[in-house]
Amino acid sequence: MTRTAVVAGVGPGLGTAVARRFAAEGCRVALLARTESYLDALAAELDGTAGEGLAVRTDLTDAASVERAFETVREEWGPTDALVYNASGAPWKGVTDVTLDEFDDALATGPRGALLCSQEAAADMVGGDANETGTVVFTGATTSVRGREGALGFSAAKFAVRGMAQSLARELGPEGVHVAHVVLDGSIRPPDAETAEPPTTLDPDAIAERYWELVTADADTMPFEVHLTNGPGGAIEFV
Repeated sequence: MTRTAVVAGVGPGLGTAVARRFAAEGCRVALLARTESYLDALAAELDGTAGEGLAVRTDLTDAASVERAFETVREEWGPTDALVYNASGAPWKGVTDVTLDEFDDALATGPRGALLCSQEAAADMVGGDANETGTVVFTGATTSVRGREGALGFSAAKFAVRGMAQSLARELGPEGVHVAHVVLDGSIRPPDAETAEPPTTLDPDAIAERYWELVTADADTMPFEVHLTNGPGGAIEFV
């Protein structure tokens, strides 16, 4: 089947890798982020693959902007089959340094944006064809399961998204929607950076492959939480 996927939070790293992987499988991929010029270039690239790309400039912290984005996707391609929520943002500051505005922004980009996108995606996925299922994947981090010093806003936001994912899995699972949370235990290799031996960073293309496996997982054995580490060469903090 041809899937319509929404990747929320698209930059040069993991978001782009996920979009390319899904498009290579023939998916129609909507790209949601604030930087319009980057989205336009990536959408044009995806149009040259087995799939298609659609650039949708979106402020993921704004309810009206998210609603318009999903309406655009519906008008172009119909309902969303898969959502990847990949957005996050926070200053690396502790309790004495972080400002209230910075903390609020971390929560707005994290759990608030995740809620807004999940509501729109769930409206498309629940009550559809009984033979089809939807998928929602959240990008987590080590701080989703263990708070980190000097990263108060980021830790709070990632903990909140993980809790949302657990709640959604219970709520939407019986409706045929697969909800998964991916803990990335390590830093992601920057674009164009060389791979060390042994690896010290997570490969964004390998992560994207695991995301695609979640979308295509058998309904009888769908994993909820996946932990990915960067191997023996990196600093594995959680596992």
